[in-house]
Amino acid sequence: MSEYWNRRTRNISPYVPGEQPKDRKFIKLNTNENPYPPSTKVIEAIQKAANESLRLYPDPECTALREVIANRYGVKIQQVFAGNGSDEILAFAFGAFFEDSGASCCGKASPVLFPDITYSFYPVYAGLWNIPYQTIPLRKDFTVNAEDYKINSGGVILPNPNAPTSIALSLDDVLSIAGYQEKQKKVFIVDEAYAAFGAESAVLYIEKYQNLLTVHTLSKSASLAGLRAGFAIGSEKLIEGLCRVRDSFNSYTLDRLALAGAQAAIKDAAYYDEINKRVTATRERTAKELTNLGFNVLPSSANFLFIKAPGRRGEEIFAVLREKGILVRHFNKERIANYLRVSIGTDEEMNLFINACKEIL
Repeated sequence: MSEYWNRRTRNISPYVPGEQPKDRKFIKLNTNENPYPPSTKVIEAIQKAANESLRLYPDPECTALREVIANRYGVKIQQVFAGNGSDEILAFAFGAFFEDSGASCCGKASPVLFPDITYSFYPVYAGLWNIPYQTIPLRKDFTVNAEDYKINSGGVILPNPNAPTSIALSLDDVLSIAGYQEKQKKVFIVDEAYAAFGAESAVLYIEKYQNLLTVHTLSKSASLAGLRAGFAIGSEKLIEGLCRVRDSFNSYTLDRLALAGAQAAIKDAAYYDEINKRVTATRERTAKELTNLGFNVLPSSANFLFIKAPGRRGEEIFAVLREKGILVRHFNKERIANYLRVSIGTDEEMNLFINACKEIL
């Protein structure tokens, strides 16, 4: 604590990212990065953009990138927002669409809804913006019950697939929530960070549901976690709301190199479709082998698995794997303390992980 911090700074609980080791001794299966390199076309585009134009500010509206995204997804450019990774876009969305606790005359606002087990940045955003929220318990099997989100609220945000559980919600359920929330005049955000690995995207329904915003990242499916680029797709009014919040912070959220690389990645869909098929094939094989070892493996539609070892504490397995040079993610939280989230690496990396699990058991 510092006497110079204001009340907001003192009260927030910042997000804690997964460990990023400073050396190369670890097999890194803890932050859901893609194990395969970016498209060579991405590298070439970045190299080409690294020229004297860097003395100039980038396009604040990210026009060329948004045009590429609009063409890829069959939407209007006015329905696309680009930003510095999906985390930044989500932060803008909380500020743009969810009311803070002092918004009404009596000092109360309806809470935003999201699962009790989900992306741990959501309560951080809510705290930063002073937005009340209510967590909705997942079922015992860690699935989302869509009916639980059809109540009075300040809006809804759901990852699909959910993180860290890896389980996807059906498109029918997603749209049923969108329809209910639209009648309430509330925004429904679907965080599709992992949708490329097995979930059905809701992008095609943004015209039907004007309250529906889908948020995407190039960190996972496009192997660009180090580039920091993401985008959102929704109605023109929702996109305008994001722009208003962005331009109250920083109009130049994507630099020239990121814009060039992101455009090339969106264009090279064939390459990324191929490597992501490899990721999902490795995921299925790994899930089967872990199940045979006695692990409880939740059905995954993401580029990671959520697993529980037979008769062993999650914290213990995490520590022993780390000693063996393998990093996974452990969340010391109620209901999931004995589970581990394991990112899908290359076949070689997953073989080493499976062998380590055999030794531990």
